[in-house]
Amino acid sequence: MKTGKACLNATYGRTGERSRAWFIAICTLAMASCAHRTLPSPDLGWKDAEQAVIVVTPDWNADHGTLHTYERSTGAWREVGARQPVMIGRKGSAWGLGLHPGQLPGPVKQEGDGRSPAGVFGIGEAFGYAEKARTALPYAAMQASHYCMDVSASPLYNRIVDARTVGTDAVSGSTEPMRLDLRTPGDQRYRLGFVIEHNPQAQPNAGSCIFAHLWKGPGDATAGCTAMADSTMDRVTGWLRPERHPVFVLMPEAQYRSLSAGWKLPSLEETP
Repeated sequence: MKTGKACLNATYGRTGERSRAWFIAICTLAMASCAHRTLPSPDLGWKDAEQAVIVVTPDWNADHGTLHTYERSTGAWREVGARQPVMIGRKGSAWGLGLHPGQLPGPVKQEGDGRSPAGVFGIGEAFGYAEKARTALPYAAMQASHYCMDVSASPLYNRIVDARTVGTDAVSGSTEPMRLDLRTPGDQRYRLGFVIEHNPQAQPNAGSCIFAHLWKGPGDATAGCTAMADSTMDRVTGWLRPERHPVFVLMPEAQYRSLSAGWKLPSLEETP
């Protein structure tokens, strides 16, 4: 549909003076419609989510943030539990590959950039050092032979694999052994955690091995994961239910406030 002067010129010349008022009215309505049109919401890949772990940071370069947990059962999000501090990538955050739309303004996550992926992501399996964990998530007990492949050229890129199954040559070059305590005595960071499903398509150089895990200390940033206190992790992993389609969301506050309504994510103003 043409609007403005183009609309008037195209129609008035063909219909004569008597119909001019009618076409002015039509064109005015068309212009008003365009002026008030809002961008459509994305095809939300998380529309069935009933649990959300939300991490909000001060800006793109901040290495810390605040973790919120929300749930819904009748359409409205409700915050549950106390908000807790977390640490993220030492260089801050950047848009990752997940359930959210691509081509958003801001930095883009790359392998080895020290940034945590921003966006909306599925939550995968839990993992840890113990044989069992108190969680409803699928759980994998890690052994000395488990690695997460952060070698971009590997066909196993962005997967946790067992060298006993795939072979020692297949894990050559990985810098992500899943039993950190066996490499550095006392390292408890992977004692309990869960997979944040960033880059599930394993796009080369887009970033890999993104987890929520225990922090080394309250001020210690990560290489790209989200780290938290033991008590926070225990509460989150004990609360998550796979049948409720949980999602993990990380964004700077300005981006979250701008996108949350259109993306049907919880409002930060909700309180426990």
